[in-house]
Amino acid sequence: MSSEDLEKYETEMELQLYREYKDIVRQFSFVVETERRFYLTNSVDLQVRNPDGEVYFELRMSDAWVWDMYRPARFVKNVRVVTFKDVNVEELDKPDLELPNS
Repeated sequence: MSSEDLEKYETEMELQLYREYKDIVRQFSFVVETERRFYLTNSVDLQVRNPDGEVYFELRMSDAWVWDMYRPARFVKNVRVVTFKDVNVEELDKPDLELPNS
């Protein structure tokens, strides 16, 4: 496989992942960004830990979707992440009424 073929394959995989994200994003309540991954989830618990003066973050999520094109199963029942980097958690805006596309 040439480098051009590999690049084309990765581009197609990323486009497929984006389409999947677009189809499912409205099923979730939160967007979570860590240093390594991007998640959609319906339940998130972020705890700041400080044993011995060193701060780290413990993050637990349930019913999550993981943005990772190399992962065969992106839906995850429970996720636990421990990181020393910042974590960004945002609640998604849920419109009260959604009109069908015509």
